[in-house]
Amino acid sequence: MTSRNLARRSLQTRLALAYAAGIYAAGVFVVVFVAVPLAGIDAAIPKDHTPSSVITDTGPGFSLPQLLAGSAVALLLLIPIALALGWHVSGRFLQPLRAITATAKDISAGDLHRRLALGEPTDELTELGHTLDDLFARLQASFDAQRHFVANASHELRTPLAGLRTLLEVALADPDADADTLRSVCQEALALGGHQERLVQALLALATSERGVTRSESLDLADVVEGVLASRRGHAAQAGIDLAEHLMPAATAGDPGLIESLVANLVDNAIRHNDADGHVEITTQTSGTQASLTVTNSGPVIPGDQLQRLFHPFQRLAPDRHGRREGYGLGLAIVNAVTQAHHAALTTSAPPEGGLSITVQFAHRVSQP
Repeated sequence: MTSRNLARRSLQTRLALAYAAGIYAAGVFVVVFVAVPLAGIDAAIPKDHTPSSVITDTGPGFSLPQLLAGSAVALLLLIPIALALGWHVSGRFLQPLRAITATAKDISAGDLHRRLALGEPTDELTELGHTLDDLFARLQASFDAQRHFVANASHELRTPLAGLRTLLEVALADPDADADTLRSVCQEALALGGHQERLVQALLALATSERGVTRSESLDLADVVEGVLASRRGHAAQAGIDLAEHLMPAATAGDPGLIESLVANLVDNAIRHNDADGHVEITTQTSGTQASLTVTNSGPVIPGDQLQRLFHPFQRLAPDRHGRREGYGLGLAIVNAVTQAHHAALTTSAPPEGGLSITVQFAHRVSQP
């Protein structure tokens, strides 16, 4: 018998002993506090049933020694009966739990699509079953997302690697390749290497965001936005994008690195997926118990049924305004992961004239004097 079976039997044994002890204690209570006093009263009733201060004879009841002897025999016979009843009751009590355990083992072995699906009656074990079903559903979603992510990441990494290999093979196979040709090949190889490096950095950023908050500090969203915009203004100017900011104090608490990554990806996404001579507007403010950040940009029309898809890894709506597929489809996925890690609220809207508006609402934290 395995250790798990021993543990299960041990639990049934402990429950059986507990139930048997309760039954036996009830029997002892009846004998000591009910039967013995009643026997004494019955034995003290006068024969003629007339009130008298002198007891002339005992009645037909059992004597106390006889009652004690009979009670001792009854209590001895009660021991196996109590144990049998306790074992039966504990077995019935543990039967649903054993069914839950067996089904959970089958599910954990790989069949994450299966559920316990416990029905009535609603009790503690049913609530446990519903909790496990919710857990299995989250695990299934997590594993499916992980498999999808790994497949997409492998595809994204394989493409530049294959291009780099083809580029080098063609250069090496050309007997007439001169220094200028090799220099051009090296430059293209460096560009492909830079693409791979940026993709790996984006993957690491996504993995770090999905890991959750490891440290929490007080910060102001307005300060974070100012720092990010300082490094993006030149790129926006080259792309012909007008940056407008309306920054009001918005104190909150969170991981500074993750929140900076969220802001940077929102701004980069707004600049990259925009129209020529477009605009980006960044707003921070405090409203009630929420510190909010809103990034709104002009750009192509986004169908409403495509909004949620953009927040999954490696999902792109279309090539950018120059016909290139810039980015890796990870920016908004990182934003979504950071939002979930901070238990913030993420809302999006796509105006009919085009563009995108994204608002992230964090819990407002009042600064201490």
